[in-house]
Amino acid sequence: MHQLYQAPGVTLEVGWEILLPVLAMVVLFALAVPIWVSLGVAAVGLLVFTEVLPLSLFGEALFHGIDAFALIAIPLFILTGDVLVRSGLSAKLLDVAEATMGSLRSGLGTSTVLGCGFFACISGSDAAGAAAVGRITYSRLVERGYPRPYAAALVAAGACTGILIPPSIAYIIIGLILGISASTLFLAAAVPGVMIMISIMITNMVMNRIHGFEHSRASFQFGRWLRTVWDAKFALMIPFIILGGIYSGVFTPTEAAAVAVVTTMIIGFARRTLTLSDFPKMLAASAKVNGVIVPIIAFALPLAQTLAALEVPQAFVQAVTSVTENPIAIKILMIFIFILAGCVMETTPNIVILSPIMLPLAQEIGMEDIHFCILMVTSLGVGFITPPLGLNLFVLSGLTGESVIGIAGRAIPFVIAMLGVVLMLAFIPELSLWAF
Repeated sequence: MHQLYQAPGVTLEVGWEILLPVLAMVVLFALAVPIWVSLGVAAVGLLVFTEVLPLSLFGEALFHGIDAFALIAIPLFILTGDVLVRSGLSAKLLDVAEATMGSLRSGLGTSTVLGCGFFACISGSDAAGAAAVGRITYSRLVERGYPRPYAAALVAAGACTGILIPPSIAYIIIGLILGISASTLFLAAAVPGVMIMISIMITNMVMNRIHGFEHSRASFQFGRWLRTVWDAKFALMIPFIILGGIYSGVFTPTEAAAVAVVTTMIIGFARRTLTLSDFPKMLAASAKVNGVIVPIIAFALPLAQTLAALEVPQAFVQAVTSVTENPIAIKILMIFIFILAGCVMETTPNIVILSPIMLPLAQEIGMEDIHFCILMVTSLGVGFITPPLGLNLFVLSGLTGESVIGIAGRAIPFVIAMLGVVLMLAFIPELSLWAF
């Protein structure tokens, strides 16, 4: 994390000067005030009341915190995903997914999850994947026999892979905050991300077997699969460029995102599925998403630095270890905190606020920094399909007209499956550190 100033030897005393700004932030969250405003109020309040750091730090930290080359990758990945949808290439990826998984009894449902995984390899955003895949597959799932709320829940769960399978905006942000290379985190996240996707697939197969949602079953045809893959060759080229370039060291994540945007646009123009008139809408959509993420990062960094100067992370470690030093209990506590935070707040502010506080606790019990990052992001990913926030639930509710509560109820089996993977990641470090 960017450290502009550190007041040494500060002893944390929790009084009204700390509790009041934190309470104000919680109240503002509850009143649906924009997150960046709430974080800014808390940061300024702590600086004014505690005087632990000079107030002049605030303005400097706002700009210094977001003056990072890695952040450019965020709007570029989002733009790549939007171009993919508008050029029709996303439908090609879903065709490949269905040709691959269509022979299973739960073929279309499983194909939908695989399609979400394909889309995650390009956009790095779960909401974008939920919207793109949901528009294409929801009505087809209902026609195959899936209940409407369950079909929406399946897409919402599959789209959670958006921040779990590289390239992921969440790993770019946590890498920036903790000073870890995004490329390193992408490599570490490959196996855990695929595990989450497979767990959702298996859960859908089990639910389909129990309830008999989808009865159609076509035999796998290798010739048809080859034709579908060939027809989708340009769409499949994009994740190959992104991940291949990053893992081989040819590109940084930001450079890979830029190359992917240009490549996708060229393909769209060459296939005449993209026109210049599409650009204003695509750029506006990317700017809107970026306009939500970047201010949160900018205002959360001064808050995180103030908490660090107040020695909140050290005090938190002391408080937890005074109760128990059992690594198993501490890991379960960390998972509980991450999932609870993911239920009530978006991933970006959770990462920027919690990661500097929780990392020292993880280090205290011997966790590697990379292992901690993978566990945190995966745990937060569960929050995308859990109320009351559950971003993917709201996206699918808006697309389908189904109630958020109805979709959330049908998503419970997927939440349980994802929790199983989270526990495996917590207690089997090799799943995250396999490449190191």
